[in-house]
Amino acid sequence: MILSAMLRVKMAWARPTGPRHEVVLSSRLRLARNLRAHPFPPRAPAEELKAALKAVFKASAAAKSLESAARLELCEVSEVDREFLVERRLASRLLISEPAHRGVVVGEREVLSIMVNEEDHLRLQGIDSGLCLEDLLGKVSALDDELAQTLDLAFHPELGFETACPTNVGTGLRASALVHLPGLALSGQVNGVLQSLGAAGLIARGHYGEGTKVLGDFYQVSNARSLGPSEEDLVSGVSKAVEELVRAESKARTELLRGLGKSRLEDMVFRSVGSLEHARLMTYEEAMQHLSAMRLGLSLGWELPADLTTVNELTVLSQPGHVQMLAGKELDAGDRDFLRATLLRGKLKS
Repeated sequence: MILSAMLRVKMAWARPTGPRHEVVLSSRLRLARNLRAHPFPPRAPAEELKAALKAVFKASAAAKSLESAARLELCEVSEVDREFLVERRLASRLLISEPAHRGVVVGEREVLSIMVNEEDHLRLQGIDSGLCLEDLLGKVSALDDELAQTLDLAFHPELGFETACPTNVGTGLRASALVHLPGLALSGQVNGVLQSLGAAGLIARGHYGEGTKVLGDFYQVSNARSLGPSEEDLVSGVSKAVEELVRAESKARTELLRGLGKSRLEDMVFRSVGSLEHARLMTYEEAMQHLSAMRLGLSLGWELPADLTTVNELTVLSQPGHVQMLAGKELDAGDRDFLRATLLRGKLKS
């Protein structure tokens, strides 16, 4: 019932209201934390995982930042529901792969959340619209402080917070932005621009992060290490790099409008609109390609049969788990493609 209700709630991060929202769909800030008294999840036996889950759920219930939050044990929800949580960016593939004694805590409008017993005992997370990492750092740090009042967190006086993966030792912080770069992709510049991020200590991944492919020209850009710089410096570094990406993408979009390029771009965008309005079958990959083109047209101020809010929401609702949640049952690929096309047509007509 909780997950079904989430389908009707507009996610804070999908609203086109944050800074640089034409290019930056959302920002996410994550803190990795562990409980001193329990082995890290990759090596913990079932009874230790169970105790850690209970402790985190109890602490989160006492945290003011999560006073209206939902707490879900993954073993008590279906496979479709777990896929839904991944697509909602509230759980990872690793977390749902072994659901026993693992869970999530989901705050209001899905801005704040916790993954419990993934690679680390706690993955505190904040997600919101646009480029807003500094604001998210304040919110997630406040939650971290609240939880630390009742949880004994693993901390080394020289290394900082202790984590299962060495790349997270120190601050345990990962700051990322989900950026939409169709202009750089169409102009053939995207690979070079993304490769240059390495010099700034950043890395670019696919839509869902590490190990995932790029869909609809969406890339997740984040810091590659968390040891050494302060949390504020890490966030500032990612924000500055993303600002540079925004400028490069905006310049590429402007250049695409020169001469005959505008007609080519209009042709691509309006062909995508036609497919979204009339197709009877559509895969998720096709939907993301066409929604990406439509989002580009809207960012250029073109009049199209939907606004950015609708397009952002459709990039979420078109995902396989969401389509099956809307259907109320598990579907094969063909039925998902049919229902997805029906959903897209209905949303654009309304």
